[in-house]
Amino acid sequence: MPRHEEPVQLGRAGLQVTRLGLGTAPLGGMYTSVTDQDATEVVAAAYESGIRYFDSAPFYGHGVAERRLGRGLRAAGATSVAVSTKVGRLLIHGADVVSGIYVDSAADQPVFDYSADGVRASLESSLERLGLEHVDALLIHDPDDHENEALRNTYPALEQMRSEGVIKAIGVGMNQTPIPTRFVRETDIDFVLIAGRFTLLDQQAQNDLLPAALERGVSIIAAGVFNSGILADPRPGAMYNYEPAPAEMIRRAIAIRSILKEFDVPMTAAALQFPLRHPAVRVVLTGARHRDELRANITDFNREVPEDCWTALEESGLVAAVRH
Repeated sequence: MPRHEEPVQLGRAGLQVTRLGLGTAPLGGMYTSVTDQDATEVVAAAYESGIRYFDSAPFYGHGVAERRLGRGLRAAGATSVAVSTKVGRLLIHGADVVSGIYVDSAADQPVFDYSADGVRASLESSLERLGLEHVDALLIHDPDDHENEALRNTYPALEQMRSEGVIKAIGVGMNQTPIPTRFVRETDIDFVLIAGRFTLLDQQAQNDLLPAALERGVSIIAAGVFNSGILADPRPGAMYNYEPAPAEMIRRAIAIRSILKEFDVPMTAAALQFPLRHPAVRVVLTGARHRDELRANITDFNREVPEDCWTALEESGLVAAVRH
């Protein structure tokens, strides 16, 4: 059974990370405000627990998450960690700011920019916010409406940066599967961070992305494993993929939880461990707003889930069988 601190390598680059990584969208104030102190303690606690992979993005809190991650790593005296952040949005100061789901947003507005110059500018700004001299990996972030530009301009810029040794690895981070599948097939990316598309409630990634990744030697990082919260607490008002969950999805999540109870398995444990049942998935990335939440995630990640439990979920028809 994988342990949270187990070292693994991502894709062709051989970048070493841990099975469980810390994503920092919650530290940007996603849905709920987080104090600077809590953010620092979460990052430090992750490092002290053996987590060595940390992911951020300019979009998370419009720069706030990157700043908080950098402060937390410094407070922990962190060494030998892998840090990734993203490109595709530049933060423009003084623009009319729309905070959206990030309640701790800084007074900077993210603007899409997938140009080669935008990639370089984005990295420079991220390094300043993080307080780091380099990051290990850069991901093309959410090119949903910029697919061809990202292929023509963003990826070649990142490929050049990788060849120059500026970064070690290239990734794509999205909430859908067709575009990252195209990147897997048409480029030499190292990994895909897929959010919410290979979970207990949504297995669509194994229709295209996961088999393509296996074929091409591309690693998968599974994020959004709670589908925005419903798989942590399935109740009326729960969020599903950044929106209020439909009633039918809540009923399905409750039915999954009922089966898990028969095996004395917390739903959060099953949600965290499920993605690793597919061999293309190398890492699970999850966030936390305070130390107790982080520690609960680690405990759940390391909890034993009997194989009979997975079989029961598949036989119920609620969760698709994992296809290798």
